[in-house]
Amino acid sequence: MKQRNILSIVVPIVLLAIWQIVGSRPGMQAMLPSPSLVLSAWYEWIFGQAGMGLDVYKGTWLANVQYSASRVAVGFVMAMVVAIPLGLMIGWSRITAVMLDPMVQMFRPIPITAWLPFSIAAFGITNMGSISLIFLGGFFAIVVNATQGARDVDKNLVRAALMMGASPWTLLLRVILPAALPNIFTGMRLGLGIAWTAVVAAEMVAVKSGLGYVLWDAYYVGRMDIVFADMASIGMMGFLSDRLIIWIERRVLTWRLLQNH
Repeated sequence: MKQRNILSIVVPIVLLAIWQIVGSRPGMQAMLPSPSLVLSAWYEWIFGQAGMGLDVYKGTWLANVQYSASRVAVGFVMAMVVAIPLGLMIGWSRITAVMLDPMVQMFRPIPITAWLPFSIAAFGITNMGSISLIFLGGFFAIVVNATQGARDVDKNLVRAALMMGASPWTLLLRVILPAALPNIFTGMRLGLGIAWTAVVAAEMVAVKSGLGYVLWDAYYVGRMDIVFADMASIGMMGFLSDRLIIWIERRVLTWRLLQNH
């Protein structure tokens, strides 16, 4: 275990060392500031006193993280509420699949950025504009995986439930949903990653707050140290939210862990 932990930090340390050497060369600060400069800017962004000095970013990190995280949470929950039952129905019902699956597969390849003009036209420069993009980003990953999970349900389990007199509703809740949960959680993890990508794209254009807005604003004024600190913040939030999904999955799918052991 100790050897594995040591190996897991070797590559990041080597990359940081190379970055520090390259970023410290004359003329590189404007394009690739060194990790030490990025950490210094990140510290001021988090702990600096807002409104003091010429640095408009001081002390605003937590507020912008909260803006972005709240938008991701609302959009992602909306995506789950719609995509999970819809995916189960598409995967289990041939009629539903014929009616809806072609439309899902047609809209799924459209990039999130392609929806930006429509989002702004429909909702303006508001929270709802960014939430709609986050919804779309999470929706397609979840619905496709939920569909596949429902299609992969062991037919013997279905036959056994029907022989015991299970109604269609009971069959869906007690057999199909539990069997599809591993795929659904996979879709949730993928969808959450896309949701963080979507919130950054949306905040660059559709709203005036959040990590995406700061990222674009800092680039526009030449603060590449804040840009890299912002990128690191987005990666950290994405990682923590992914760990949360895994934590929930392990507690919901305890039966799966027992099977593996």
